[in-house]
Amino acid sequence: MRLFCIKTILLCGAAGLVPLNPAMAQSEAGETADENVIIVTAQNRSQNVQDVPIAISVIGGNELKSAGVTDLLTLQRVAPVLQIVNDTVQTRVTVRGVGSNSNDEAQDQAIAINIDGEYINRPTVLNAALFDLDRVEVLRGPQGTLYGRNATGGAVNFITRKPGSALAANGSVSYGNFNHVLAEGGLTVPLGDIGGIRAAGIYSKRDGYNFHPNVNLRSGDDNTWGGRVSLRLEPAAGLKINAAVERVEQDLRVPAQAFFNFNAPGNSPGAGCAANPGFVEIAPAVPGTQCIPVNTTNLARVNRSVYDAPTTGVGNNTQNSTAARGSIAYDFGGATLTYIGGYRETDRGSAVPLSPGYRFNTYIDTIKTNSHEVRLNGESDLLVWQAGGFYFNEKLEVERGLYRSPPPPFLLGANGGYVNYFQRSVSSRSWALFGQTDVKLSDKVTLVGGLRYTDDKRTARYRDYGGAIANPTNPLFNTGSVRPANPGTPLRNLSLGSNADKLTWLAGINYKPDPDTLIYGKVSTGFKAGGFDSVGQYAPETNTAYEAGLKKSFGETAQHTFNLAGFYYDYRDLQVGVLLDTTKGSQIFNAGKAVIWGVEAEARIALSDNDTFSATVNYLNAEYKQLLTAIPVFCVAGTGCRPGGGNGELTVGNLETSPGVITQPDLAGNTPPMTPTWTITLGYDKVIPLGTAGSLTASVFSTFKSSYFGDVFNYRDSRQTAFTQTDLSLTWTPENKRWNLQGFVRNIENSRPLTYAGFTVAGPDDIYNWQFSPPRTYGVRLSFDF
Repeated sequence: MRLFCIKTILLCGAAGLVPLNPAMAQSEAGETADENVIIVTAQNRSQNVQDVPIAISVIGGNELKSAGVTDLLTLQRVAPVLQIVNDTVQTRVTVRGVGSNSNDEAQDQAIAINIDGEYINRPTVLNAALFDLDRVEVLRGPQGTLYGRNATGGAVNFITRKPGSALAANGSVSYGNFNHVLAEGGLTVPLGDIGGIRAAGIYSKRDGYNFHPNVNLRSGDDNTWGGRVSLRLEPAAGLKINAAVERVEQDLRVPAQAFFNFNAPGNSPGAGCAANPGFVEIAPAVPGTQCIPVNTTNLARVNRSVYDAPTTGVGNNTQNSTAARGSIAYDFGGATLTYIGGYRETDRGSAVPLSPGYRFNTYIDTIKTNSHEVRLNGESDLLVWQAGGFYFNEKLEVERGLYRSPPPPFLLGANGGYVNYFQRSVSSRSWALFGQTDVKLSDKVTLVGGLRYTDDKRTARYRDYGGAIANPTNPLFNTGSVRPANPGTPLRNLSLGSNADKLTWLAGINYKPDPDTLIYGKVSTGFKAGGFDSVGQYAPETNTAYEAGLKKSFGETAQHTFNLAGFYYDYRDLQVGVLLDTTKGSQIFNAGKAVIWGVEAEARIALSDNDTFSATVNYLNAEYKQLLTAIPVFCVAGTGCRPGGGNGELTVGNLETSPGVITQPDLAGNTPPMTPTWTITLGYDKVIPLGTAGSLTASVFSTFKSSYFGDVFNYRDSRQTAFTQTDLSLTWTPENKRWNLQGFVRNIENSRPLTYAGFTVAGPDDIYNWQFSPPRTYGVRLSFDF
């Protein structure tokens, strides 16, 4: 069984198929686990993942390196349950149809992202490099009664590699197409009998994935380096201390989005929205002709690797992030008291080109966060309990504007000027009390109950300067693409605030008819606070989740697993972001209700000591039951529907489909973004013993995803058709197993599915934008572990 256990695939939880080496699922400082057991800390105690009544996927550090995972976007390769939205420099996460689709400063994430307990909130900070990881745990469903920040949809927990008690070094260097050089590694030095110190780092440099013939440049490259120093101390019996300081710097050429310009000659919907197929007149009883691209087919004509950039060229994004975090735990014997704290400061500046001739210039984007958690937990023959408190504080300072280049000069001057300009200061605070208890009614039956009280407060000062379209007296007119010396008098100078509190809960039952079987059922509630935009406040969103599951291990040494789960979400007041007015920025609407349900199944079968087959099947059904909103429209020139001659709100918020009968647009029946109905994975590992020459391991992992939409409107040009992505690798390991050499191909089909899609009305422009996931990559990787 030894060779099988060295290179096995363990499928953890109810949906995620992930390759994981059990031995590498532990830190250097961790205890040695049974070869067929994955130990996780999703419930703040060490447990076999098959005993955890949570839908959870676990990916080990070696597998993350093998798959080339260095950020959230590439994590999808080994955690297909995640859907990652990549909107230029903004990254957002969706799990089971639940996610945030806004980049607004007053918006929280629906999926909690944590690094060693440090909560990460901003979409830009989520781009930070991930390296020297022990494992990743992806949890599905509402979170909050166990630890940290509350979340309506799930959590992704990154656990870094901790120093051990022996001298150790590990690392890898890979080279691939697009001239990709990736190097990462770490060195652990013991500190006598009381702990150790570890230094780790990453360097990644790569050419861009996208070529733009109109400017003869590539975009979407990588130029990242990061370093971390970690300390582990156990100076006294029962006392454990972990601390780390980390710095990551990135200087990237932002991926330019592909686009279709409806204002280019021959592209307009024309009179009656009939000049080009696919347009629909949304409000025929309203004066003017207002069209929406419901069934246009322009995406099908886009080459996803070669397309023109905006006339403003390709942009850049520079981001520096410094973090300090740590934990102190003391075991009193009957209970353990733990403190976890983290501080992070991120500074970012960027110039993001947007079609057809815009540049979103960010001059100040400073984010300072600190989070603190205190937790007391214990266990007896009848009870497993924990209680704690959480505090989070975030301060943002932002100054940015949307620059529009000429022509025509009369719009913003010969040098171009700003369509909008913002200065925003936002302060957010959240505190919570939480607790959960497992009551053992018998050796087979356990009742679970949990409570959380969350209190959130957010205040802000918004200075919105509007824009200078066709207004030569405005100081934002004819500025060129530089920071204005004086943006003028704010169009809106707002002092904003929001408060929300909520008691959420969890109730469940676990049944273990035998040591290898877990049957569980639970009901839990999730909550995400409301906030505000330049127009007004929006309400909190809530999720009541019903879930039942089976986790089964079987075989002589429990080497086979089969897991099954079903869930139903009653999701209310979803916060949905839509750009309606370029002078105000994104606006948030509360969808009245969405219903999401699904079934997730996985299996892993050891065909022999050297052969492992694995598969998952996920079915997801998601639908808005009500989503009252406004809809961006193309106003046909000369028909009288564009207010102010081209500036301001270019939307329809009241539909007069017949004279005197007015209704607000309702997107009921639409599918939430990034929610494929089917996600299916297949994996096979074959270990070929070579005697004293070591071994070869051949691996294949393939993912199928059915079609999904990139936005809430569900237009045809936002629809990603079904696709597959398959990864292949061949790894040679010598007999001493101290190093290995791997050749790999990722995404052999060269599929580039949508990571963003949207119809945008900005000033005088009407544009469809798209962004795509990485293409096929291949290369070689040399690794060592001493």
